[in-house]
Amino acid sequence: MVKILVADDDKAINSIVCNALCLGGYEACGKFNGAQALEAVESGTFDMIITDVMMPEMDGFELARRVRNYDKQIPILFMTALDDKPSKQLGYRLGIDDYVVKPFDCDLLLLRVGALLRRANIERSRELVAGNLRMNKDERTAVCGGEEIALTVREFDILFKLLSFPKRIFTRSQLMDEFWDYDSSATSRTVDVYIVRLREKTAGCNGFDIVTVHGLGYKAVLK
Repeated sequence: MVKILVADDDKAINSIVCNALCLGGYEACGKFNGAQALEAVESGTFDMIITDVMMPEMDGFELARRVRNYDKQIPILFMTALDDKPSKQLGYRLGIDDYVVKPFDCDLLLLRVGALLRRANIERSRELVAGNLRMNKDERTAVCGGEEIALTVREFDILFKLLSFPKRIFTRSQLMDEFWDYDSSATSRTVDVYIVRLREKTAGCNGFDIVTVHGLGYKAVLK
């Protein structure tokens, strides 16, 4: 069974979300601050994290930052009353996958949870299909409309990452940290060049667009 960690210091909201997840067929584990949540993640196995932002001892931003230091793939969903642009930008820069503003509808939350878990399963499966493009991570092949696209290793990895998490925003610094060595001379401009190349090479693919999110980075949007 899919196991989801819920971190929120509001015990009523924590209970409501956990109950909704259980009714939706998931196993939920509630924690009441970021420190408790981090300890649970480090000592257990979870498929997803749902966390508030403003919590005692450790807030959601710090929790996300620490989790992303050692786990790049686990879906992280913020549920928070903070609806301002800087908070959302910081969350996405830290590597969260989605953002739900309180108050929210539990049915909508379950839909978001399902979508995030499906994306995570695509990444784990090492194969994905987007329109007429099929990518296989083990074979490192990208076939569009029956024709193989000549991608470099780094181009393949960037495209696979973007398509594994459609609508998730990846900042330039996140992409650089994951796909370039620390001693590399790459800059944020280098990331832009790779995105331009990917757009050119996948121009014949009909299932997605690589979208620029001004001030943040890039995301893949499925058609």
